[in-house]
Amino acid sequence: MPSTVIVGAGPAGVRAAETLVQAGIRPTVIDEASISGGQIYRRPPSVFRRDPNALYGFEAKRAGDQHRTFDNLRDQVDYWPNAAVWSAQGRTLSVVTETGPKELRWDRLILATGAMDRVVPFAGWTLPGVYTLGGAQVALKYQACAIGEHPVFIGTGPLLYLAAYQYAAAGVDVRAVLDTAPFAAKCRALPGLMSGGRTFLKGLYYVLRLRARGIQLAAGIRPVAVNPGPDGTVSGVVWHDRRGREKRTACDALAAGFGLRSETQLADLCGVSFVFDPVQRQWLPSQDGEGRADIEGVYLAGDGAAVKGADAAELSGARAAHALLYDLGRAESARELKALNRRLARSERFRRSLEAGAFPFPADLAAGAADDLMICRCEAVTAGELRKSVCELKATELNRAKAFTRLGMGRCQGRVCGPAAAEILAESLGVPLEAVGRLRGQAPVKPVPMTAFLDGAVS
Repeated sequence: MPSTVIVGAGPAGVRAAETLVQAGIRPTVIDEASISGGQIYRRPPSVFRRDPNALYGFEAKRAGDQHRTFDNLRDQVDYWPNAAVWSAQGRTLSVVTETGPKELRWDRLILATGAMDRVVPFAGWTLPGVYTLGGAQVALKYQACAIGEHPVFIGTGPLLYLAAYQYAAAGVDVRAVLDTAPFAAKCRALPGLMSGGRTFLKGLYYVLRLRARGIQLAAGIRPVAVNPGPDGTVSGVVWHDRRGREKRTACDALAAGFGLRSETQLADLCGVSFVFDPVQRQWLPSQDGEGRADIEGVYLAGDGAAVKGADAAELSGARAAHALLYDLGRAESARELKALNRRLARSERFRRSLEAGAFPFPADLAAGAADDLMICRCEAVTAGELRKSVCELKATELNRAKAFTRLGMGRCQGRVCGPAAAEILAESLGVPLEAVGRLRGQAPVKPVPMTAFLDGAVS
């Protein structure tokens, strides 16, 4: 019997599964978490009893709807929780599961792999106590833990203010929210932002509530360094304000993030071609207007295809499923595809106003990294070594620099260091970012425990 597989059980994956089940198809859903929800609607352990309004804020109703939807589907899908796809060859996925390694054959594949924080290294970013914004959210949502008693949030993007607000609402003493995007950029983007309606108003509310709590908010800043304390952990952060004046803020933890980047490695291993998105500053898997990749049977959905937020992810998950159904001869899905595309088009102006207008990526921070700054922490590669690969070894493309320096060969497979390395390489060569290419996906795309293979099931 033909197999349909969905990778990911966040907003996009859940809606894709719901659509397929309603059409009489029983998909296999692979989820790295122990239960559905993804990052934004991540559920705490079942033994925890937390008020959804405290956990999800404005998104409590939508989170509950997502959770109930998937819970009602559980008997109608083959659900693989705590499972990670680490390779894709042909039409076979290699998966590490709770019971060991498995090979899963697919005929139709929906990739709803989500996104992760975009990291910009700066002095002290590898100290204990420095987290990504997403990591800080995981601690709070999943275990009801704060990353520190007096944290600072730094970077740019909507998640910066959301995560800080969630911490403040949980009673944590947030010391400051430091945004690299200038206030003037937000003013210029205001017409496009207002097209976001309720989503824009929620973001405005987060900012106003943070200000009402007396938390320092600063825009147009530049991070300088994270200071270590006597025990080697975070004791404060040094930054420059918009006028270039040095400031110091005491803290015991730091959450940093500079927007999000799509998780595209599995699409790469499946053979999907890529196109450069100048707004997201990333090579993204190619797709048509309905979520089909250019490899037969592969469909793309959610932030793993392009970062557009949870609401758009749900719509694109349903769209990918309807595209799949239409390709199977279900003509009635054509009407649904048109309706979903209209709704997705309405959100496009808002998302681009966010990414390119209100919260532009601070490319100068990465490109101007000091030579002694660690860029790839897994392989201990500095910015200077990357520049040396250009000047002395004539590396004109990111994968050549990887071969010379071992950049991106560690546990993160370039997820963390890749974006900053590309900016450094482009600046060193004096070429546009897209000219240096992208780190090609390599298996394993996620760290795989060797104990999973001791039984010899996979060579």
